Amino acid sequence: MLSNLVIALIERIINTTLALDKNLLTQLKKVEHQRLLVEIRDWQQHLLIVFSAQHLHLYLSDDQHGDCMISADIETLIALKDPSVLTQLIRQDKLDLQGDLNVAQAYSNAFANIDIDWPEHASRYLGDAGAQQLHLIIQKLKNQNTKSLAQLSNTITSLCQDELNVTIHPLELEQLKKQNRQLKSRTAQLEMRINQLLK
Repeated sequence: MLSNLVIALIERIINTTLALDKNLLTQLKKVEHQRLLVEIRDWQQHLLIVFSAQHLHLYLSDDQHGDCMISADIETLIALKDPSVLTQLIRQDKLDLQGDLNVAQAYSNAFANIDIDWPEHASRYLGDAGAQQLHLIIQKLKNQNTKSLAQLSNTITSLCQDELNVTIHPLELEQLKKQNRQLKSRTAQLEMRINQLLK
């Protein structure tokens, strides 16, 4: 369960982020004073989100009224950071949406397009050179992490397919599918011959 203290902390973090990205404020202006009610099914909580006066306000709410209401579990709500999956999630019945779809899309688009210039903000504390070096180090670590995960995935796949024979190779799967289609075709032909002989 979410407490008011946790909500206040989340609200403060979000508003600090808003101050770092001016484009986010501009995008949220489209939905100023419009109420987005989010039902978090896992936690059985209703969270009311309202943007006004360049601040995002979060409230725990029992009120069922808003310009737009979204109902989903927490994993589905996290997936909404990609606005293109909104309609897909609705079709899969993972998400219920009532009211103005534009409100939900505006919030989703705004937070999906967050672009904070971290080196610029860090330069106040570390200087330009220090902030840039820190940014380059972080980027290098992220790239190494991505490469390491890809390499690990390839190693595990290779191990399971080649060494342990736990899974089959994609080419073997294609060959099995082809053989299965041929067997179905032959079975259908045999069935037709049998039917003709019975007549």
